[in-house]
Amino acid sequence: MLPNGRYDETRGNRASTYQGRYEIRENHIDYRDDTGFTADGTFIDGVLHQAGMICIGRGSRRSSNLDKKVSHRAAAPYVIWCEAKK
Repeated sequence: MLPNGRYDETRGNRASTYQGRYEIRENHIDYRDDTGFTADGTFIDGVLHQAGMICIGRGSRRSSNLDKKVSHRAAAPYVIWCEAKK
């Protein structure tokens, strides 16, 4: 997640697999990639839940307050790591 409201998603070894915009309102995030595909997610206790996955800040604990870090748009890109819900 980039500070300018854009994202650049890597899947496996494929860098920049998807790119687009994101917008955060309260505990909800909406994505729209550059091809027009849309997705969304919800922040619960600092963890992003989307598309059957949970996402946390890379290197952080589950209670990382991901929502605060992303919504304040830090000066540097914010890296998140997602995995399937168990």
